[in-house]
Amino acid sequence: MKTKVFNPFDYMDTQEEIHDFLVECFNDDDPKVFINALNHLMKKHGVANIAEEIGVNRESLYRSFNGKVSPRWDTVVKVMKVLNIDLTEAA
Repeated sequence: MKTKVFNPFDYMDTQEEIHDFLVECFNDDDPKVFINALNHLMKKHGVANIAEEIGVNRESLYRSFNGKVSPRWDTVVKVMKVLNIDLTEAA
């Protein structure tokens, strides 16, 4: 049986749904929950394109968000800007 990696963003239709989901992930006690959600959203939009826009190579960006290491905060912010994510009301 062939399986496909689950990406929650494949099942969201509106920016509001995406925003609400990201806010919930951001407010989770475990910061890895938000990083994992951001990773899924990057994959949905194309990691190579995002990497090019923020000026890093694709492999480096994948490694930063693979869950084995913590990405630098400036990288997280750059990715959020490229994806047009504003969580100012989540804080």
